[in-house]
Amino acid sequence: MDFPLQDLMDENACYAKLVQLLHPQGLSCPRCRATTGLHIHRRHRDPVLDYRCRGCGRVFNAFTGTVLGKTPKSPSQVMLILRGIAQGTSTARLARELGLERTALLDFRHRLQELAEQALDQTPLSDAEPESDEMYQNAGKKRSFALGS
Repeated sequence: MDFPLQDLMDENACYAKLVQLLHPQGLSCPRCRATTGLHIHRRHRDPVLDYRCRGCGRVFNAFTGTVLGKTPKSPSQVMLILRGIAQGTSTARLARELGLERTALLDFRHRLQELAEQALDQTPLSDAEPESDEMYQNAGKKRSFALGS
């Protein structure tokens, strides 16, 4: 996931990126799935807006019904967490850097990883014999030349 570091300091840019990731077809009401007739209801957590659906009256935001639902984290914190996980940063280090509780962050990380695992393509490979990457085919063979033997 490419997202420039400078944009991670901009709450609005982080929020827009999260909305794009969570709702690739656009924001819709979680109850009736309406995409029109959504009006801003509250701005108490700007830039995370609460919407009210004119069709069914449901109040929701972009995080409702997702792994981010009811999170108190700011959009920039969420993006920094996602960036840290993608980079392989330890949970303890992320918690220290962001001033979060390690156990709560670990639970959040596990939920994200479970969702990522569920989204993996489970289709078996079409080849009877899959090929391995050249990096692994030659593992160790070139090392003897580097040592001068």
